[in-house]
Amino acid sequence: AARYSHAMTTLTAIDQATLERAADAPMLAQVEQWAAVNSGTGNLAGLKAVAGQLADAFAALPGDVRLVAPDPVENVDVAGNIKTIQRGDHLHLRVRPEAPVQLLLTGHMDTVFPADHPFQSLQWLEPGVLNGPGTADMKAGISVILAALTALEASPLAARVGYDVMINSDEETGSHASAALIAELARGKTAALTYEPALPDGGLAGARPGSGNFSVIVHGLSAHAGRNPEDGRNALIAAADLALRLNALKSPDLKVNPAKIDGGGPNNVVPDQAILRVNLRPSTPEAMAAAEAALRDAVAAVSREHDVHCHIHGNFNRPPKPLDPAATRLFELVRDCGAALGLPPIRWKATGGVCDGNNIAACGVPVVDTMGPRGGAIHSSDEFLIVDSLAERAQLSALTMTRIAERGTV
Repeated sequence: AARYSHAMTTLTAIDQATLERAADAPMLAQVEQWAAVNSGTGNLAGLKAVAGQLADAFAALPGDVRLVAPDPVENVDVAGNIKTIQRGDHLHLRVRPEAPVQLLLTGHMDTVFPADHPFQSLQWLEPGVLNGPGTADMKAGISVILAALTALEASPLAARVGYDVMINSDEETGSHASAALIAELARGKTAALTYEPALPDGGLAGARPGSGNFSVIVHGLSAHAGRNPEDGRNALIAAADLALRLNALKSPDLKVNPAKIDGGGPNNVVPDQAILRVNLRPSTPEAMAAAEAALRDAVAAVSREHDVHCHIHGNFNRPPKPLDPAATRLFELVRDCGAALGLPPIRWKATGGVCDGNNIAACGVPVVDTMGPRGGAIHSSDEFLIVDSLAERAQLSALTMTRIAERGTV
């Protein structure tokens, strides 16, 4: 507590006791245990093992812990077939649903590293800096959730606040198997906190764009490339034309990334099928609606001009997350709590990334989605966690939640 002494005048004795409990939680040991198990989104055995560890850990809190079956997820394979993908179970804890203040805390147990990825083990880069898969993104964030809630439970304010904790298994691939669960749990909440890693300086991600991943299956007509190519309908050319048309939609409010074309075959055959994969990131709800309409218009034009048939698969699974007045108040509360703790000034800025915070904000609930500890190089083998920030962020969360409990609102 000494390092926050210059700010202690704003903290009560109850606050100080809560903060000490948050900092004393065994977060590093938990991160080391959880990150030692590979839980890439497609590694169902690893996800099951981690889900079991998390269920055991969160059972220390009151309420009921349950594992929720994932919704089925559809995907277009390289041959143009729509396949169902199985995802892992999600963890859900509900505590005091009758309390006047209701919070949602979310995290994810999956990582971007599959079971056969070479990045599997933990190592210390230097004292206090831990390198390992999922350390920052975001098994450390899960440990911060548990530490903050454990501290909250010992506070006299606990009875005033109820909460749902949701740890999903598929955030890294877009939360398709958990989106309905997120929406269900967000309903009626006072506020939400999501535990993606903070920016390296401790800052927060503010506004986020939306994101949609689409696969456009183009069906043409094969023919001999030398004898009668005019009888064919080149699906690869149509897909390439569509990629260029979509790329031309880029604007300050819309990022477009035509990412891949699957299809084609022998050089002497006009290809009869191709699949264009494209990511669209609109910055506002209006831009999202316009982008979807423009996508459909471009597909219709390509279908007509190339005499091919196109089928669109996909959707905007992450709606845009603008900063509305309620969200701004929550950010300001987190900033003020950081100041009370004597942390460097907490600022926020718009970012191009997306996460479950997008889904929560779309339900009309104010959310700060970078409440996790500081780290960096996520989604790479250089990923690292700054260990000192575990206690720092657990205290920030605990104080934020107690302030919301006191106010009854953000």
